[in-house]
Formats: sequence, C-alpha cells, structure tokens
Amino acid sequence: MSLLWAVLSWTSLCRVLVVLAAGLGALVSVWTARLLARHAWFTYRLSCFSKPHANSWLLGHLGQMQSSEEGLLQVDDLVRMYTHSCSWFIGPFYHLVRLFHPDYVKPLLMAPASVTIKDELIYGHLRPWLGQSLLLSNGAEWSRKRRLLTPAFHFDTLKDYVVKFNTSTDTMHEKWRHLVAKGTATVEMFDHVTLMTLDSLLKCAFSYTSDCQKSTSEYVSAIVELSELVIDRRQKILHHWDWFYWKTEQGKRFRKALSTVHRFTREVVQKRRALISQQTKTDTDVSTAPRRKKDFVDIILLSKDEDGRGLTDEEIQAEANTFMFAGHDTTASAICWTLYNLARHEHYQEKCRQEAMDLMQGRDRHVVEWEDLSNLPFTTMCIRESLRLHAPVQAVTRKYNQDMALPGRRIVPKGAICLVSIYGTHHNPAVWTSPDVRNEGRHIVRLLFTCRFLSRLIYSLSGVLSPAFWPRVHSGTGFPRLHPLLLGPQELHWAEIRPGTASGRRGVDPAQVSPDPGGEPRTRGQVWGSAPSPSTRPACGGRFVAAA
Repeated sequence: MSLLWAVLSWTSLCRVLVVLAAGLGALVSVWTARLLARHAWFTYRLSCFSKPHANSWLLGHLGQMQSSEEGLLQVDDLVRMYTHSCSWFIGPFYHLVRLFHPDYVKPLLMAPASVTIKDELIYGHLRPWLGQSLLLSNGAEWSRKRRLLTPAFHFDTLKDYVVKFNTSTDTMHEKWRHLVAKGTATVEMFDHVTLMTLDSLLKCAFSYTSDCQKSTSEYVSAIVELSELVIDRRQKILHHWDWFYWKTEQGKRFRKALSTVHRFTREVVQKRRALISQQTKTDTDVSTAPRRKKDFVDIILLSKDEDGRGLTDEEIQAEANTFMFAGHDTTASAICWTLYNLARHEHYQEKCRQEAMDLMQGRDRHVVEWEDLSNLPFTTMCIRESLRLHAPVQAVTRKYNQDMALPGRRIVPKGAICLVSIYGTHHNPAVWTSPDVRNEGRHIVRLLFTCRFLSRLIYSLSGVLSPAFWPRVHSGTGFPRLHPLLLGPQELHWAEIRPGTASGRRGVDPAQVSPDPGGEPRTRGQVWGSAPSPSTRPACGGRFVAAA
C-alpha cells in the first residue's frame, strides 16, 4: 500500500514529468542542432551562386516566393539581375538553386533517372491524391511506368480524341451564344474554358459524359477544390507537415474532396477491368474489340511490360488521377492565354481568322479535323508563342543524389532542390531578343533551342512535364497545343476577340460578350490569369504547379 501511495504521490508524478520534459527537450535540442548544422552546410556549399537579399541568415527568403503576379515580376527581376541562376533559402528547411538559362538547365535535365529524385517541397503535397504515379515516382519505377503509359499518348491515340474535343467545344460555344441572346454583358471566360477541358478529359480518360458544362458535377467540383487546396498548402509553411495539416480546416476539406475523387476513379477502373476480363473469358480479342474506341483507362489496363506484367488497379487509379489533375488546368491556361494574346494583337488575330476561314470554306460543319492541323501553320506559331509568353507550368523542381556540376565551376550539392524556371528561361533577355514582346516568327529558330529544348528534355530525360504536356511519339506536340489548335479556329470563325475593360480584380477579368450588329455573336475577352481560384490566379501567367 505504501508503495502504491509513493507511485501515485504528487512528488513522484512531478519527477516523472520532469524526466519526460528533459527527454523531450533533449530531442528538440538535437533536432534543432542538426537542422542548423544542415542549414550552415548548405549555405556554405551554395556560396558559389549569387544570393538575393534575404530577411536573415536563419529565415532566408521565407515568404518572398509568391504564386501571383508579383511572384512572376520577381522572377523577371532575378533574371535581369543574375542572368542564369541564384541560390534561395526558405528558412532553414529548404535550400534551392533557381535556374533560368538553358546552359545551366541542360546538365540537370540530362542527368540520368538513377540520380534524379522528385523533391518533397512540391511533390509531397500531391502524394495523397496522386499516389505513386509517374509524376511522383523515381528511377526504375519511373522508367517502367513511362514505357507502359507511352501508348496512351501515341499519335494514333490522340487522333481519336479530336471528335471529343470538338463536341466539348461546341457545348461551350452554345453556352456563350445563349448568354449573348439573353443580353449578358460579361462572362468569366476562364471558368467556362476550365469546365470545357474537364469535360474533354473525362471523355478521353473514362469515356464518361459528365455534362459538367451544363450542370454541377460532384467529381469535377472535387477536382477543382483539390487543385486550389494544393496551391494554398504550398504557400503556408506550417501546412507542409502532415501531422499539422490534417487537423486544419483545409486538411479536412482536402480529405473530403479526395474521397470523392478516389471513389469515382476506383469504380471506373474496377468496372473496366471486369469488362475486359469478361471479354477475355468469351475469347474476344481485346486488342481489336469491341469497336468502341479505347480511352486512356482501356489502354493502360491492356499495357504490359517486357515481363508480361501490367499496372495494378491502384497504379492505374493513380495515373488516371494524375491525367485529370495535370491536364485540365494547364490546357485551360494555354487556351485562355492564347485567346488573350490574340485579343491584344488584332492583326495576328485576323491572320488566324483568315487561315481558319480558308480552311473551312465550303464545309457544312465548321469543325477542325485531325488532318487539318498541319494546315494551320500561323495559328500553330501563335499558340507556341503564347505558351512561351505564358507557360501554364511555371517551373519544375528536382533533387539529385550526387553533386551536379554546372558552367562557371558551380556545383549543386547533393540534396539541394533545383528549381528550373520555365517562365524565367522563356523571358530571359540573354536568350531572347525582347522576351516580353510577342513575335510568332521567332519560333522558326529560337524556339527550337529553348521552348522545345526544355519540354523535350524534361519529357525524355528527367520526367514528363505533365500529362497535359506529353508529346506525341512522332511529332512532339501534346494536349496544350492540340486542344487550343482545335478550339482556336472554331472560336475565331464565329467570334471576334477584343480586350475588355479591366475590372481591377486579380486573376481572370471577365470576357465581355455582345452581339454583333450584323447578327453574329462577338466575344471580347481579356484573360489575365490561369489558376483555379481568384486568390491564386497570377496576372501574367499560369499557376506554379508540380511537374514530373
């Protein structure tokens, strides 16, 4: 009894608490000492790079990197001041090298997959949603998945998507005509285009008709919310730790939206797997039947590696979720910025319109077919120049498991994050003459060295930029060029695009729609941004997203 009393006494309890507190304090001290030692080591190793002014040695540039118009203007300043690269510290936690010149980007993107690692700063926040997909995998696992997924983006596969793109585009145009007929003066163009790209991707990925352009879709709403929450989480340093994030209101919203998206994808994959299995049992040749054209899920379900193994249901769900996440917003951004740039340059718009009208002359239906794409050279150049001026993906990041040598005897130490600025490279005055001036003709020479250099190297050597950027096997042109190339001529054939009046709101200014005096509807649009929510839409480019 006396022993029990001694154990339960306040004195003994206080002693236990003191021991626990001392142990916890020791752990925190060791963790802090290791964190500061690591920070000092990276500070020394990255001293070969110029360092912009920082708040302090400890905090570095914490809070200075923004996903907004100001963030892009900051990149412009960095490019003008440092030309090729600089170091960047986000507190003592993240140590980056920001690069914006092809000579410095090339050694990193040409590094073999065996030494390349997807960093957790950007990609870790996507893992609960996208799993271990191609976007987030490394090394041999990445190489295998890339080989299995390549057929889904083959030249002949994309050809089958043209009809689906046209159908979704017609739905959007019909909505705009209806709004004009009702006397609507302003339209939020980006939101309409985003729904159109989501509608298209659902048809291409799952053969699923959602009618999301006309009515609310729980799945589509969940995807948009998840995209917004990922961007929001990236801006808040405390939300980078899972144990804290999942207890916040944003974390709870993320889990709820995630449940909706995963449930939808899981059901589609399981039903499609069962259908293919049933066809196999009835001796149906699944490679040629049924006559229904195969979609994204069909193709990756049937893909096998050299050992005859395919992807599991969980892996297929991850790739389908990645296709939807990375495809809809980048493509919507490319379309909106192309329309914005054409609105700003009426002489180029008129040349594109004339090219489209010449192409469709004598046709009953004014739609662009696959065979027409090679007959739109000037429109293609306008889309490419728009992608250079306003890249939907602003940057990609990598880490390496060994030191990486760069020009000028500079070394990126093992474990440092390399942030390759696509926007900075495409606006670098050391690479481009008048980089902020629209010039379609420059693509004949300079684009082959920079824009295509970046996109193809990222695809071929270091990872796929995003499913929306995956090139066709033969021509190197992917979704962000194919979809605008199909929509643009149709848009210009029935509408004239003019700059609207700025509303003073950041993000996407409304497209102003008014009936033409001659009876044809005219669309006057001014699109200032490309991210999914007004608070995160940059005014001068696409949102900062992870890319593989």
